[in-house]
Parts: sequence; structure tokens; C-alpha cells
Amino acid sequence: MAADNKALINEDSSTKKVIFKLAWPVIAEQSLATITHIVDMMMVGRLGASAVAAIGLTMQPVFFSTALASALGVGTTALVSRFVGSDENKKAASVLQQSVLLSIIFSVVFAAIFYIFAPVLLTLMGGEAEVIRLGSGYLRVMTPGFVFMVLAFIVTAALRGAGETKTPMKVNILVNVLNVLGNYLFIFGNFGFPRLGVNGAALATTLARSTGGIILLALTFSDFSVLKMKLKGFFSFDLELTKRVLRIGLPTAMEESVRRLAQLLFVRVIASLGTTSFAAHQISLNAESISYMPGFGIAVAATTIVGQNLGAKNPTGAEKGTFEAWKIGSMIMGFMAVVFFILPEQLIRLYTADPEIISKAALNLRIIALAQIPMGTHFIFSGALRGAGDTKAVFYSTAISTWIFRLFLGYVLVHPLGLGLLGAWTAMVIDWTIRGSYVFYRFKKGNWKLIDL
Repeated sequence: MAADNKALINEDSSTKKVIFKLAWPVIAEQSLATITHIVDMMMVGRLGASAVAAIGLTMQPVFFSTALASALGVGTTALVSRFVGSDENKKAASVLQQSVLLSIIFSVVFAAIFYIFAPVLLTLMGGEAEVIRLGSGYLRVMTPGFVFMVLAFIVTAALRGAGETKTPMKVNILVNVLNVLGNYLFIFGNFGFPRLGVNGAALATTLARSTGGIILLALTFSDFSVLKMKLKGFFSFDLELTKRVLRIGLPTAMEESVRRLAQLLFVRVIASLGTTSFAAHQISLNAESISYMPGFGIAVAATTIVGQNLGAKNPTGAEKGTFEAWKIGSMIMGFMAVVFFILPEQLIRLYTADPEIISKAALNLRIIALAQIPMGTHFIFSGALRGAGDTKAVFYSTAISTWIFRLFLGYVLVHPLGLGLLGAWTAMVIDWTIRGSYVFYRFKKGNWKLIDL
């Protein structure tokens, strides 16, 4: 795997092949996941605005916890890609094993918190009474699957670092198909199954993600995996290796925690505008998420290219591959911007027939069209910097920009200036532009080439 990638970085055309080879399974995986989220929202949307708002509000604390798990994910990807790049696959498998153990401990603790304190968390989020009632049930039903969701996240991060992006894609295709099928059966009570409404959506998610997590974990113990773990000594901790993973990942955990906390407060600001506005906000985010697919897929390619090339002592290949990835990503994100600007009403009508929600959400998409290329720039260069282990730079840019431009400026635009959702989404555009500009500058500066993991 590593040898193939190093050889392919030498020519422009070959660089594109490497990017495509690494990115297309991730893009396909994310595409199906996004389609699944969209179908989820469409199905839940039939239950009313309160149901949409409940799931949107409930997922915020879940996103916050997965932000902390990203410390393990980023540290795992960076170290695995370095070890694979230097042909040390056994060390790469040891990194995965340590990260899996840590993820189990982490996820069990957070699952307990979610189950016990569900109503309290949603009350603190500023939800209305009906939203809190629906959301508490949703969070408690999906809690058992949280452990497997985090496990799948860690195994996927390791496999991507090794350049193996097809395996997570195949497993996640199954997960998403099961999720949609479960929604159809449990939300509406089709084929004799109980009609569970919002809780049915949570049950479908739990069963699907648990299946995916179990399959991915089992595969890492088989001969099919590029990173093969062994049962013998699996539960023993390697303190030194764990420290290396956390040292790389800790800034990302801080970055994601700070960002998610700002987003929690940002969501509270938007929730104060009422259920209709919040539902429009959630539907807009869901529709916009289709643009994340190519950006995230190419960012994963950049992370792997940088990590493996630095492991192979080839920083020139790492830099060349990243800029090629950025060019491709910018073209794709530019196309998505045009779609959001020209066809927003058509996209939103797939979710709801409510004219007020359609009007508000369509305006949101037109505004966020301006942020698509800066967003792609942020994804790709952040991925490259993380692959090099320069996670502090991404942390600084995210922490400062999210709190100053998204949260503080967003609040000022929403309430004192009375711009409502228009103000909130304008602040989001400014936030993405600042973050994208900074990581581009940081990568261009080149200090990441000197980092020793």
C-alpha cells in the first residue's frame, strides 16, 4: 500500500490517480451517509416541526462527545499513516489496538451520561417542552449504539490512514441501507412493526450503527485487514504509544470541543427564534451537507498522502499532492455553490411543504453558497496539516474563528440587529472564510514538514 502511493506521487497525472484512489470510496461512503441523513430528515419531517427540531437539538450533545473522540481518530490516522509509509505495519496495528481500548472506555462513560441526563441536557439547550420530550426519548434509545458508533469511527480512521478506504465504504453502505430500512419499519410501523415515531428513528440508527461497528471491529482481527490486530495481549495498554496518539490528537479534541461548545450556544441562539426557524435551520444544514461529501473525501486523501509521504521521507510529494487535492476540491465545491444558489427551493421542497420553512431555508442555502470554496479549503488543508501532526494550527484557527465570528458576531446579527436566520448564516460564511484562509497560509508556510511524531 505505502510503496504504491510513494511511486504514484511522482507525476501530475499519477498524483490525481492517488487522490482519486483514496478519495472516491470516502466520497461514495459520505454520499450514501448524506443521502441517508436526508431521507431520515424527510421521514421525520412528516411527523412535524417539533420532531425535526427534537432530533436536531438532540444530536448537538452527541456531536460534542464525538468531537472528543476525534482526538483518538486524528492521532490514530496520523501515526498509522506514518508507520505504513515507513513499512512498519505491525506498529500501525498496535496504534489501532490502543485506540480501540481507549474508545471503549470513553464511549461507555458518555453513553451513561446521555441516558441519565437526557432531559437536563436538552433543557440546557433551550428546547421547548415538546421538543425536550421527544428529544429525550430519542437520545435514550440511541445511547446503546453510541459505543459501536465510536468504535467504527476509530477503526475507520486507522484504515484510512493506511490508505484502505474501500473497507469502511462497504461497511457503511450496509449501515446506511439498514438505517433507511429501519426508519421505514419503525417510524411509521410498516409491515406489522410498532409505530414508534421519533424513537423509531433512534432505534433504526442504533441497530444499524451497532451492526457496522461490530463488523469493522471483527474485520480488524481477520486476514482481510491491512491492519491486523491479535486477541493475544489485546487488553494490555502501551502507555508510550497511547501518549503519542493523545499528544497528536489532544489539540484536535480541544478544537472540536471548543467548536462544538460554540455550536451548542449558536444552536441555542437559533432555537430562541422559535420552532419554525429552528426547523428551517436544521433542514438547511441537512441539505447543505451534500457539499461535505467531496470536500471531506478529498481531505481524507490529503491526510493520507501527507502522512505516508512524510513517513517515506518525501515532503515534496506531500506538498504536491495536497495542492493537487485542493485544486480538485475547489472545482467541485464551486459547482455545489452554483447548485445551492440556483436551486435552493427545489432542494428544500424535498423535506417539507411548509411555505414559511421553504422560504427561510432557501435563503440560508443561497447565503452559504458563498462559503463553499472557503469551506473546501478548510477541509483539505486542515486534513493535510493533521496528517503531518500539526493539529495545533487547526485548533487555533477553529477556536478563534468559531467563537468570534460564528458565535459572537452571529448573536449580534441575530438579536441586537434583528436579522434572524439571515444574520446567523451570514456569520457562518464569515467563519468558514477566516478558517479556510488561515489553514491555507499555515500549510503554505511549510513548518509542518519538520514535525517529528
